[in-house]
Amino acid sequence: MIFHDQRTLNQHLTPFRTAGDSIGLVPTMGALHSGHTSLIDSALKDNVLIVVSIFVNPTQFNKAEDLKKYPRTMEADQALLAAYGDRVCVYAPNVEDLYGDNVAARSFDFGGIEIAMEGAFRPGHFDGVGTVVSLLFQAVNPNKAYFGEKDFQQLQIIRKMVELDALDVEVVGCPIARSEKGLALSSRNKRLNQDQLDHALLIYRCLIAAQQNFEKQSILILQDQARTLFATQDELDLEYFIIADAKTLQPATKKQEKSQYRAFVAAHIDGVRLIDNMALN
Repeated sequence: MIFHDQRTLNQHLTPFRTAGDSIGLVPTMGALHSGHTSLIDSALKDNVLIVVSIFVNPTQFNKAEDLKKYPRTMEADQALLAAYGDRVCVYAPNVEDLYGDNVAARSFDFGGIEIAMEGAFRPGHFDGVGTVVSLLFQAVNPNKAYFGEKDFQQLQIIRKMVELDALDVEVVGCPIARSEKGLALSSRNKRLNQDQLDHALLIYRCLIAAQQNFEKQSILILQDQARTLFATQDELDLEYFIIADAKTLQPATKKQEKSQYRAFVAAHIDGVRLIDNMALN
């Protein structure tokens, strides 16, 4: 069942809310894959009804070209979701239904977690993310919302947005879904051929190496090793490899006792930008 506007969506949701049933939200930009279905499967364990939103958000793209190229596979997405039956419905609004007449991002103060990594390379990106998720929360009014840890910085941003707006929704982070060989599943992977997907496995190997050597090597050495690994091949262009405090997301240069760290990487292959991350300790 698919809804294209908030009015008909809420007509469908109202009986569930009246009955006190828990409603889960899985926000997506479509081009669904196994990573998305893993979020839906997690949500089905906790909620009576799941709303999967499919909306390519214009305010989080820094380049018009990236927005234009983002894969749109609505027919395939609907077919995949239909297999879940009546417990999963789709909210696929147009821009006006979600944003109204003002298609612009709010300006947020996320306390600094928006500055590093993705924020440094994509100015304004997280304002767009915070805005669209806030609007989706208003439209759906879910009890719980599910996000993958592949976009770990985004997950922390959304948690901060919920805190800032004092929203009554639980944000649930779910483990990264990976291919058998370890590549993080992403809608952008659909733009790559098999050779490119094989080359992209370097991202995963780089993260695994940092994790395995984290207790033995300093942060600076681990970062140098990662950059050297990328420099040995021509297929991927490294944008950044950063080890950061998992809580503050600020880049780290030295390990602090009792702190948790994650490695974050972004790289380009034939014009397609891929990101990934991994807990190190």
